[in-house]
Amino acid sequence: MSDLSATLEAILFSSSRPLKLRELQQATSSDRTAVEQALDDLKVALHGRGVMLMRHHDELNLTTRPAYAAAVRRALRPEVSGKLSPAAYETLAIVAYQQPVPRSRIEEVRGVNCESVLTNLELRDLITEVGRGTGPGLPRLYGTTMRFLQVMGLESLDHLPTPRLDRTEVGPSPGNPLTKNS
Repeated sequence: MSDLSATLEAILFSSSRPLKLRELQQATSSDRTAVEQALDDLKVALHGRGVMLMRHHDELNLTTRPAYAAAVRRALRPEVSGKLSPAAYETLAIVAYQQPVPRSRIEEVRGVNCESVLTNLELRDLITEVGRGTGPGLPRLYGTTMRFLQVMGLESLDHLPTPRLDRTEVGPSPGNPLTKNS
C-alpha cells in the first residue's frame, strides 16, 4: 500500500463524516488520478478486514463491515439515559425467567408488539440474541446479559427472586395450580 493510500486511510478513519474526493485531493495536495489510484489500493488492502471503504459517487467513508456491526455496537455500548418504562420491565422479566425466549412468546405474554421495547433493552445491553429458534424464519431467541446481572445486583440468574403470582392476575387455565377449579 502506498504512502498516499495510508494517508487517505488515516484521514477517512479520523473523519466523523463522509468526505468528498476533492476534500481528499486538497488534504493530500494530490491530483484526482493519484487519489483514485490510492483509493483503489486502499480498497484492495482492506479486503477481508473489519472495515471497508464505502463510496457513493464522490463521497467516501471508512466504515465497519456489516458482518461486524453488531459486535461493535455491543462493545461500544452507547449509554442510554433514562429510566426503564413499565413495558421494558415487564419484557425484561419475561426474558429473564423464560430465556431463551422468542419475541413471539414475549408478545403472547404481554399481548402487544414488543419490537421497540426489545430494541431499547438491547441498546442498553440488558438483553441479547442468544440463539435462533427452529420455527419458521428461525426467530431470534433472547436472553439476559452480564450487564443485566450488574444492574439488578444479582450474582447469577440462580439468584432471581421466585415469582409471586396473585391469583387474581392469573386467568383460569387447565392444569394451572394457581387457579381454583370450579
